[in-house]
Amino acid sequence: MAGHPLLRTISSVERRPSKTWFLGSWFFPLISACMWLGMLLALFCVWEADGHPHLPSMDKGQTIAYISDTAAFGLKPLFITGSVITTVFLDLGFIAERYLRHTGRLAPNTSMAQEVLSALAIFFAIAGSAGLILLSIFDTYRHEKVHDGCLLLFIAGFVLSAVFLCAEYQRLGAHYRNHPILRISFWVKLSFILIEVALAVVFAATSWNDHQNVAAVFEWIIALVFTGYILSFLLDLLPSARTPHHLPQGIEQARLEKDRNAVYGSQQPPLMASTAITTRNMTPSDDLEASGYRGTAMTNGAGARHPAQHNDLGRQKKWGIGRFRI
Repeated sequence: MAGHPLLRTISSVERRPSKTWFLGSWFFPLISACMWLGMLLALFCVWEADGHPHLPSMDKGQTIAYISDTAAFGLKPLFITGSVITTVFLDLGFIAERYLRHTGRLAPNTSMAQEVLSALAIFFAIAGSAGLILLSIFDTYRHEKVHDGCLLLFIAGFVLSAVFLCAEYQRLGAHYRNHPILRISFWVKLSFILIEVALAVVFAATSWNDHQNVAAVFEWIIALVFTGYILSFLLDLLPSARTPHHLPQGIEQARLEKDRNAVYGSQQPPLMASTAITTRNMTPSDDLEASGYRGTAMTNGAGARHPAQHNDLGRQKKWGIGRFRI
């Protein structure tokens, strides 16, 4: 138990001097969201202040400009700069979340599959970021087909990234039931997927059928919803902050395991039929991470990060081969 990755982080973190809370990695998504929203407002307000002119990239009869229309001419440098800053800081947030789980400042992943899902989420986020940066460079007036392809890469990349994040957080929330923020983050990201996919379908359908004004409105809405998705990463990264009144999520979890180990020693008491934790009699204070999960005992000892036998997966297992599971 002494070698548990969570326990190894307690003494090292507690010996460090307290850092000011505003220097945490949670600042990455905040900068990204502010830059993205500020850029959108600037593009729209300038177009509105100019008397909402009919720009050369707009179709005949179109009266509402797409974001790409407003950014294809004089404001193109703003669009490129805003897209780069938005995506760089958002990707830094993705990477920071992975690093904090690996080092124990956030509740760590409990299986190899979760780590793979996290890596895939980062990969598709970077792909979506590349799409946004490229579409800002290849504007809709001079490079219409390339621009549309980059737009598809941007939307598909971040939607797929959110799908893999949802899969990871669903399993994390099932394992760390004493951290409800994980389940909240899962539902927020799932809502983003459903809303963005629905809006993207309407956007594509109206654009294809030459309802350009309607399509333009939905494009602005999609961009604004993306702001909310960026801000959702505050839910993921804020628990890693260390303040005088709050310990990082992973360190708090390690303390719980340390206290339990001090009480029971290296051997946890076996689960009896009358006391086994199940979904019917568990309470928020029940610890489902050691000894068993929903009444299924671990054969390789309490506090083990991965089960030694396939049967250890119990009800938690959805599918898996050996230790690779979701």
